[in-house]
Order: sequence, then structure tokens, then C-alpha cells
Amino acid sequence: ASFLLLCFRSPLLTPLIFGLLLQSPLTQLSTITQPNFVLLLADDLGIGDVGCYGNDTIRTPNIDRLAKEGVKLTQHITAAPLCTPSRAAFLTGRYPLRSGMDAINDYRVIFWNAGSGGLPPNETTFAKILQQQGYSTGLIGKWHQGVNCESRNDHCHHPLKHGFDYFYGMPFTLISDCQPTETPEMDRGFRRKLWLSTQMIGLITLTAVLGRLTGLISVQWKTLTCLAGFSLLFFISWFSSYGFVRYWNCIMMRNHGITEQPMVTDRATSLISRESISFIERNKHKPFLLFLSFLHSHTPLLTTEKFLGRSRHGLYGDNVEEMDWMVGQVLDAIDKEGLKDTTLVYFASDHGGWLERQEGERQLGGWNGIYKGGKGMGGWEGGIRVPGIFRWPGVLPAGTVIDEPTSLMDIYPTVVQLAGGAVPQDRVIDGRDLLPLLRGAAAHSEHEFLFHYCGVHLHAVRWHQRDTGAVWKAHYVTPIFSPPGAGACYDRGICPCFGEGVTHHEPPLLFELSQDPSEAKPLSADTEPLFDTVIRKISRAIEEHRRTLTPVPEQLSVSNVVWKPWLQPCCGTFPFCWCDKEGDN
Repeated sequence: ASFLLLCFRSPLLTPLIFGLLLQSPLTQLSTITQPNFVLLLADDLGIGDVGCYGNDTIRTPNIDRLAKEGVKLTQHITAAPLCTPSRAAFLTGRYPLRSGMDAINDYRVIFWNAGSGGLPPNETTFAKILQQQGYSTGLIGKWHQGVNCESRNDHCHHPLKHGFDYFYGMPFTLISDCQPTETPEMDRGFRRKLWLSTQMIGLITLTAVLGRLTGLISVQWKTLTCLAGFSLLFFISWFSSYGFVRYWNCIMMRNHGITEQPMVTDRATSLISRESISFIERNKHKPFLLFLSFLHSHTPLLTTEKFLGRSRHGLYGDNVEEMDWMVGQVLDAIDKEGLKDTTLVYFASDHGGWLERQEGERQLGGWNGIYKGGKGMGGWEGGIRVPGIFRWPGVLPAGTVIDEPTSLMDIYPTVVQLAGGAVPQDRVIDGRDLLPLLRGAAAHSEHEFLFHYCGVHLHAVRWHQRDTGAVWKAHYVTPIFSPPGAGACYDRGICPCFGEGVTHHEPPLLFELSQDPSEAKPLSADTEPLFDTVIRKISRAIEEHRRTLTPVPEQLSVSNVVWKPWLQPCCGTFPFCWCDKEGDN
């Protein structure tokens, strides 16, 4: 007691003691070596589809629990508004055009398992660095970064070549073609043109033959035979790929082996959930990285009977609620194994919800809340602003909300440095370490500028003016909504990046997002005194950014995305590709 009395009487010790009493109970990072990482990435989920981001009709209690127990980011931005380029940026911490994973044409994602494009072997993913640091690394679910380069089994783009020890899931992406009862989705407009061309060629051939038989047309049988042969070859040339999409693209793999071809959609959810939990259980005694890349909530919205009809938003809402249940299963597995305090959990979506995805009266795409636009739109917030949640009990302050510009690319340096690794020094890394911001050690994001691409075309730029807190955004190109004023490109199915479907703005449209997050009121030199200053500042940033870009092979060129039968993954003897090894088990 006399010691305590002496301490409180000392003018030097009193503030020290009060400081210790008021100190945050967060764990010192120096006491934690190599935490586990569980990265949860939804597919096509809109920021407005989640309870903790304002949705009060779709129930997402497990995702909401993550936000309550961790840090919620309100300005979390994807590097692209579509799956393939966004995921390439997530894995590499680099804008996708740096690796050739963004397109100069309309083929903006990988279209076939049998294409030759994909994440280049010389790219270093965060999984590869963690693997070198002694982590067990697993990817469960969607890949969509390519499979082969030159032969059916070279697997040059496969997850196991990019740092993952274990892979179970789809090398491609879920599409409506995978569900026999659904209307085909893949390249729907192009397929209609091919069918129409085939019918026209067939009609011309049939008319010529009838004319020859009736004597109305003088044409040699040799010519008619060639015309008929051309008609047949034309039909085979496209139907051999588009006629069997379910067999070529809708497959499940375990590591390099195919387990289902085509996939059995009814059990995909349960298998992915089981594999995720099994990976945690197998690796609980050593540091691990689990990247759970959901098939939810992409069409055809595979939903088990248990969740059908449960939500107030039809099949899409049911599907989101089932994904939330899967999140809960993973969190329960972490808790069960006593790993909660040593595991960093992250939840996000690869881009915004797909507004145009409809079948009749059914809305099959997501909702992006107050934000304009959606999937496919590289500039508008609705296509690129997504949920972003981190939980790490004892290290990250619970119940925190951060309204600073952050990027999915930031995951790369964050997990690499926490794992004791180092980011590559031989290339530009666009992501920034988020830990100081998440822990409250930094007041502002390290991103001063973020560049918003649609394909390889720069559509908009965001400038975070740290001294004032303003977030300026300049749009140089915007899509033309169809029908006019509709808020999306319903007539096209998805908005284009270039050509007649876009408008170029000079001067650019300017918004101040902290005051106008819905991008409803563009500013001008007449209404905003800083207009010219802001535009000049952003223009200089674009010039500096472009000086950091170097030419690389285009992974999504037409020659790389077309179907190549010699690259087709096949669990039998091509073209007789069929197996169900999960069913055999």
C-alpha cells in the first residue's frame, strides 16, 4: 500500500500508470508470429446485399458478426468490375493490365477452360510467397484464371502453379449453362448470330439443291456438294464448343485431377463447405492460408432446398443467405479448433452486383445500394465499391468503421508482411499494407490516387485529398445506359468499355464522393472553385501512372480466349469427357 501511495504522489509515475490503465487491450503484433489467413471472396455480390452495409431484408448474420467483431471498410474498391481481371489484381496486388489480364476487346474475362490465356507463370501471388514462408495454402471454389498454355496437362495457369498446395473447385466460373434447366448464359448474343448464320447457310444450300432438282437453277452437283460441306463444317466449327459448354466449362477439380465432368450442381455447395472445413482441420497445427472463393452469388444461383424461399428477394436473396450460412460454418470451424485469436478473417466481393442479369420478371443480379452502376462498369461506384471486412480478435479493434479509400489489391502486401515475407522488388505493387490503418496507427489510407479501368481503358480516377478529407473522382469515359436513364445497359446485357456504347467527357465529369457518394451531381468550373486545380492534379497523376506501365502479352486476346480442343481438360479420352468421382465415393 505504501508503494502504491508513493507511486501516485510521484509527478512522473502518475501519468505513466494512467496511460497503462487506459491502453487498448489489443495484442502486440510482436507476440504473434505467422497468423492464419481465411480469405472469403463472394462472386457478384453487391455492397447493398449485406446487412451491415444497410440491407435490412436479406439476412446475413454471420457476415454482420464479422463486422461487429472487426473492422468494416466503407470505401473498399476493386481493381476491375469483372471476375477475371479483379481476381488477378487481388492475387498479385497489381492492376490487371500490368499482367496482361485486362482486355483490349469485348472478351473481358476468360471464356473457356480450353483457352490458352491466364495468369502468367511469372506473376507472384501472395499464396506463392506464403508457401515459401512455410504456410499450407489452399484454394476452395472458383479460380477463373486459366488452366493450360500449350497442352492439355501442362497446367501452366493452374492454382498449384501459383502457390496453392491444394485446390478443390471450379477452374472456370459458375454460369447458367452449368444448370441444364436454365437459359444458356455464355456468349448468348454471339450464339444467336451463329445459329442464324447456320440457318441461313442451310437454307441457301437447300434452296440450291431443290432448284437443281427441279431444273430452275443450273448449278453443278460438285458445287452443291462443296456448299453442303461448307454448311456442315461451319456448324461443327462452333457447335463443337458452344454446344457442349456444360461439359467443357462446368467441371470440378481436386488438384490436377477432374472429379466431376460435368459438375453435379446440386451438391456443389455442400462439397465446397465440407472441403473448406476439412482444410482447416487438417492444417490447424501449422500456419495456413485458406482462400474460399465462393460460387455464390453468381448465376445460376445454386441454392440448396433448405434455403429456397427463405428470403424476401427471391432466388437471389436465398442464395446470399445460403452463402452467409457457409461463412458461419467456416467461422464455427475456426472457433472449434481454438484458432479464432490467431486467424485473420477477411470478407469481400470481387466486384459489384450485376444489374442487367434478369430472366423475365426475375432479378438474378445483386443490388449496389446508393451507388450508381454495377458489374462491368469500370468507373461508376456500383461496379467497384464492395464490402470489405477484417476480423482478428485482440489485434484489430472490434466494431470499427473506416471510411478511407482501400483496394482489394491491399490484401497482397498485408498478408505477405504479416506472414514474415517480403513483397517483390522487381515489379510495381499497387496494393498498400492495410495493417496500420486497420489497427488505428494510421489515420489515412496510403492511396492518394486509385485508377479505375474498364478493360485496358481508363474510365475514372479517384483522388483522396488527405488534408481536407475530400475524395474527388473524375470520369473520362462513361457507358451509355440503355434504355436511356435506366441506370444500366439492359439492352446489351452488360455495359461496354469503348466504342459507340460509351461517352467521352472533356472536361471530365467531376464528383466529390464524400459529399455526393451516389455521383448524382457533377461539378463544373462554375459550381466548384477548385475544379481546374483538381483536374490538373489528377491529370498529372495519370501521366505519372502511365509511365509505370510496360507492355506485356495480352492474356485475353481473341487468340487466347477462343476454345482450343487440344487444351480441353478431360477426364476421359477426348472428346468423350465424362466422370463423377464424387458419386463413386
